[in-house]
Amino acid sequence: MRKRAVECALLAAIIAKHRRGTPIDEENLLSIAAIDPHDYPTAREVFDDLRSEPYITNRGSRGIELNNSEFGTLADVLYYDCDWDPFRIKSRLKYYEGWDAHDRA
Repeated sequence: MRKRAVECALLAAIIAKHRRGTPIDEENLLSIAAIDPHDYPTAREVFDDLRSEPYITNRGSRGIELNNSEFGTLADVLYYDCDWDPFRIKSRLKYYEGWDAHDRA
């Protein structure tokens, strides 16, 4: 799997399990993400890379979680990098309140 595809699979899993104030650690995320076990080394790299993204909140050893105030940035990543259609993005990011001002998704 390419690195971008692994990132999109991890983001899909994070979004599916997102609950405010509940980070997910690397092992749990890898176990639920739709990635091949052969891609786990790449997924571990991507997990570390995600820690510094604006739409992710890094909780240190507790893991990572979505940064609700950056759903617009996340929507752009899902649209442009992961090829998600606007309907899928809207249905997954239900609590994003900036849809009216968002011109892409």
